Amino acid sequence: MASDETTMDKIVSLCKRRGFIFPSSEIYGGINGFWDYGPLGVELKRNIKDAWWHDMVVCPPPGPGGQEITIVGVDCALIMNPRVWETSGHLSEGFADPMVDCRSCKGRFRADKVWLVAWVIKDDPENYRNPPVVKGVEAESEQEALGQATLSKSKEKKLPDGSEKVAAPLENARGIGWPPVCPGCGAPDLTPPRAFNLMFKTYVGALEESSSVAYLRPETAQGMFVNFKNIVDTQRVRVPFGIAQIGKAFRNEINPRNFTFRSREFEQMEMEFFCRPDTAREWYDFWCDARLKWYTDLWISPDKLRQRVQDDDERAHYSVATTDIEYLYPFSDEPQELEGVAHRNVDANHDVGAHQKASGKDLTYYDDEAKQRYHPHVIEPASGVDRFALVALCEAYHEQDIVGAKGKPETRVFMRLHPRLAPIKAAVFPLVKRDGMPERALAIYHAIRRHYPAFYDEKGAIGRRYARQDEAGTPFCFTVDGQTAQDGTVTVRWRDTLEQERIDASRCLDYVRDQLTGDPPGTRGAERTP
Repeated sequence: MASDETTMDKIVSLCKRRGFIFPSSEIYGGINGFWDYGPLGVELKRNIKDAWWHDMVVCPPPGPGGQEITIVGVDCALIMNPRVWETSGHLSEGFADPMVDCRSCKGRFRADKVWLVAWVIKDDPENYRNPPVVKGVEAESEQEALGQATLSKSKEKKLPDGSEKVAAPLENARGIGWPPVCPGCGAPDLTPPRAFNLMFKTYVGALEESSSVAYLRPETAQGMFVNFKNIVDTQRVRVPFGIAQIGKAFRNEINPRNFTFRSREFEQMEMEFFCRPDTAREWYDFWCDARLKWYTDLWISPDKLRQRVQDDDERAHYSVATTDIEYLYPFSDEPQELEGVAHRNVDANHDVGAHQKASGKDLTYYDDEAKQRYHPHVIEPASGVDRFALVALCEAYHEQDIVGAKGKPETRVFMRLHPRLAPIKAAVFPLVKRDGMPERALAIYHAIRRHYPAFYDEKGAIGRRYARQDEAGTPFCFTVDGQTAQDGTVTVRWRDTLEQERIDASRCLDYVRDQLTGDPPGTRGAERTP
């Protein structure tokens, strides 16, 4: 775990140093749960959104049996009529987290993330109910809680013989009789849990009164449900079909943490796929597998991904079945959610059915083939732009021991981002600033940047320029050198392998395009220098 924590610290440091992610309002001390994306971060997010949109809307995968899939897009308002959220259940306790406060330090925590860790003798009931030492920690799992809670060697020596370290969720620990110890200050002074609604409230218009109350949307899904009839009437779509949306959402999280993993402002990529009731299970299985494959195709390690079916007691109120696609983040001992694929309930109390009931508008679908009218079942793959950006950064971070230019051992840091996601697709360097090399390099740079984000650098040693681009995740670097004037070729250096090859300078743009599209590069048979 220590090495993973170190890696996470290094990733956060690199994100700040290279301009991926900054704390929001940093010069004023920041604001918890909000982040600003720098020049490289905004390109990474844009590439993630472009990849998702292309692979889900423009060119979705073939469905079961190879059938063609139709998915259309919408872009709905951040603020909607409050009745939308009343109908969806977001203003009820169903969209609330249990919160506890510390009376001593005034800290606030999500009750379901607080664990108590005690050193007990399991065979001694009195000792188990009244352990000599209890600590409070914030954790996602029992294993993580046990790893966080430690004692000094001097305190361990004072424990009774046979003592073991055990962990229990706060609610269970209260039942045992353990004191509610605060994870922040250590005082046994946590309040009982109470519901905390996650909606951000605002006002529409000039007066702040009850009639003008509105909310920042906590998800993008409801905008697609309330526009279901508009899409069916205007787009001539037939079931099965999907409606997709990428956009901001806001949740007033009690305790944002783990860098951008849990934030109060985030961007979602969601798709509502409407299908016949008798085919819903087939489509649910299809989208679970298709979404997992999408991540592995973008170089997320299968060893760090898993599908986990949610238990009945953890599913959302609207869900018939939900599978989480989880990733093993460096800050956790157990995989945590990356994306959820839900089979949503379609009765009169949920989604389109609920909005029909509340609005009085007919939101049923007429099936020409079946000659009947019904509410389609809904399969919802819901991912987060920020969550996947974090995964991509964690997965991309690599350290490699190499021999430096002066023959001394060095640690090379590079971001192994898939070329589709890389913020900068190519960098162009003149080896030196003379003999016409800058002019030739600039011509190549300008040709590439008309189509892809590119970077030109002529300052510093060539090794340092390579290193800067390695940390930015740039997959290809083109270098104009003395041989370029003789035969018109340049060197291409691959970020991941450090391999180099020479290609004709006129082919640089095509080379980048071939690598990004997956087409066979016509110039790769060239002379290669390891």
